[in-house]
Amino acid sequence: MTLQHTPLDALHRELGARMVPFAGYDMPVQYPDGIIREHQHTRQAAGLFDVSHMGQLVLRGAGSAELLETLVPADVVGLGEHCQTYALFTNATGGVLDDLIITRWSADTFFLVVNAACKVEDIAHLRAHLSGQTLEVLEQQALLALQGPGAREVMRRLCPEVDTLTFMHGQAATLDGVEAYITCSGYTGEDGFEISVPAASAEALARRLLAEPEVAPVGLGARDSLRLEAGLCLYGHELNPDIDPVQAGLLWSIGKARRPGGAREGGFPGAQQIFHRMVNKPPLRRVGLRVEGKRPVREGQAVLDEQGKPVGEVCSAGFGATAGGPIAMAYVQRSLGEPGTRLAVDVRGKALPVTVAAMPFVPQRYFRG
Repeated sequence: MTLQHTPLDALHRELGARMVPFAGYDMPVQYPDGIIREHQHTRQAAGLFDVSHMGQLVLRGAGSAELLETLVPADVVGLGEHCQTYALFTNATGGVLDDLIITRWSADTFFLVVNAACKVEDIAHLRAHLSGQTLEVLEQQALLALQGPGAREVMRRLCPEVDTLTFMHGQAATLDGVEAYITCSGYTGEDGFEISVPAASAEALARRLLAEPEVAPVGLGARDSLRLEAGLCLYGHELNPDIDPVQAGLLWSIGKARRPGGAREGGFPGAQQIFHRMVNKPPLRRVGLRVEGKRPVREGQAVLDEQGKPVGEVCSAGFGATAGGPIAMAYVQRSLGEPGTRLAVDVRGKALPVTVAAMPFVPQRYFRG
């Protein structure tokens, strides 16, 4: 398989990145400073991530909001202009096909960012349901994420008009002479911005951002450990076609207007199955785990109760540099999912003690104004 490259590929290599295949792209997993230092730098200052492998789409036309509501349980009709919502493409059984961010640009125009690994299927899924609308794939657009407590000061210097932008809002702006669409969002639990720019301008803009004293390049490795500490789901790990939003702890992603008794109840794939699970809780739930000692656990390893009986499975795991040790997310039997519950993980035949922990592991610091 031939790997695709983002517009920042040459810059990654110049900066000494270790490149790995990811979702069909050659992507930087880390730079010479290493994953832990990149993680810590993002928590302390500002990390610059290349997320140009993500799918950027624009849906236009009358009825676009109503169309999206036939595919996701989010309140899209009620979304204000330049406001964002987290959404899930659900299937007929209530499982998740992908998670995405929807931003309303105008009455009938929506900007969608979907996962790289799912974007071909997502595009086909959307196109199969068009009824007069158009779907544009922004193939010549890059996406950069500037994350961390220093991100806002950097943007204040380079693009003062977004200084007051609050979490899950966006606006068109000029950043260092480049026309961009900037949102206050991200995948680290920190204040930060995602910046959609023409691919031809991406490298120059990345270099300009990296010239700021707060900013350092950060790869996929630290992006994963940061999102794990923030308790955020990753498609293919916490989410898949067999996991529903209730089981995943994402009930908040179902808009109040779309719930039973709401103004626009249901109407999305798997609605009745999901409503049933809201009342009759699914047997498993997503939880955080703190691992005793320094030995890590791994995705796919069995979670055990105090009698050594399998009661779940690890779905994501890693070292939490800010949390101070190995952490994980897992699906476990609902009755064992309360914080403080003592469990274990089967690590090559040895029961490694873990404790169910409240998430996020590290407090989220989104800027809400």
